[in-house]
Amino acid sequence: MAEDSDLERTEEATPQRKQKAREEGQVARSQELTTFTLLLMAAAGLMLMGGHLIDQLSNIMHVGMQMERSLAFHTDLMINRLSQLAVEGLWSLAPLLMLLIVTAFFAPMLLSGWLFSTKALIPNFKRLNPISGFSRIFSVHGLTELLKAVTKSLVVGSVATLVIWGNKDAVLALIAVPVNSGITRTGELLVLSFLFITGAMILIVAIDVPFQLWSHAKKLRMTKEEIRKETKESEGDPLVKSRIRTLQREAARRRMMSKVPEADVIVTNPTHYAVALRYKSNAMGAPKVVAKGVHLLAARIRELGEAHRVPILEAPSLARALYHHTDLDEEIPEKLYTAVAEVLAYVFQLQRYQNHGGSKPELPGEIEVPKEMEVSESGIGE
Repeated sequence: MAEDSDLERTEEATPQRKQKAREEGQVARSQELTTFTLLLMAAAGLMLMGGHLIDQLSNIMHVGMQMERSLAFHTDLMINRLSQLAVEGLWSLAPLLMLLIVTAFFAPMLLSGWLFSTKALIPNFKRLNPISGFSRIFSVHGLTELLKAVTKSLVVGSVATLVIWGNKDAVLALIAVPVNSGITRTGELLVLSFLFITGAMILIVAIDVPFQLWSHAKKLRMTKEEIRKETKESEGDPLVKSRIRTLQREAARRRMMSKVPEADVIVTNPTHYAVALRYKSNAMGAPKVVAKGVHLLAARIRELGEAHRVPILEAPSLARALYHHTDLDEEIPEKLYTAVAEVLAYVFQLQRYQNHGGSKPELPGEIEVPKEMEVSESGIGE
């Protein structure tokens, strides 16, 4: 299909797509980086352990070249001796082999980190399709791998030729050197040559690593339709999400309205805004907004307040400031302490009058709020 063609895959992979590919074992890997790391560690191991290794192997060779008369007539003794020498040889090589095994295990992680995926172990019989196999061989990727192999052979071969040609005099001089010294010198030349030839692969690695990262990112590219589909699956259907948000708002509104009867006072605009305040001196540091609303919701708050005999006070500037500068279940801002204190003082005097009689308190005049807290009538929201 056209939508699945490479020409249509113009979008970068999303984090979800990358994570899914990683779970399936699809990560960027550079075989050249792994090979270079393995060879480099082998060269380092030979440089550090080469002298000791040569001494041990020389002793094994010396013992193996000795021929005792009894061994010539007993093949069992010869097999035992051979087995013993083989075990000693393996123990001599064990440190170097262990270094290479550890390196071979961790080297692939240098590019994309640790990864263990059981999905990569599931047999995929489509890979046995000869037609698909030929298409991979003659694909752009196959051509790239061929060019990379040719380049690697040319670079490594050229460096190897230069190293050998540069040490030809030293190699010829080994003819006149005693055996023990010659073995040591030969080991040094081999290790040094090996190190130079391995170093030549840095050029191959420097080209292959960025190429593998680019190739992997290209394979994971997505079409715009795939991104839209993934977004829809991850975030959900817009209609369902809208319905959920509506239900959440309704639930939050019901919880808010249930607190109106517990309020100490409702400050109004008087028609556009309504803010219900509650204050308990032994449990709160400052009064809290337990309900607020505009328009129809404000009218509903006033109705509930009247039904439960909650004092309602008209203070337009204060109502607007409380609505816009305080969230639900939050204490009022410090700059509104003085204004709210006037309201609460009136409310507590009114409660004392209703419970114990006496002179009825007068309604407070215009309650002023700091200029920086003022909100104009045009700031009315939904």
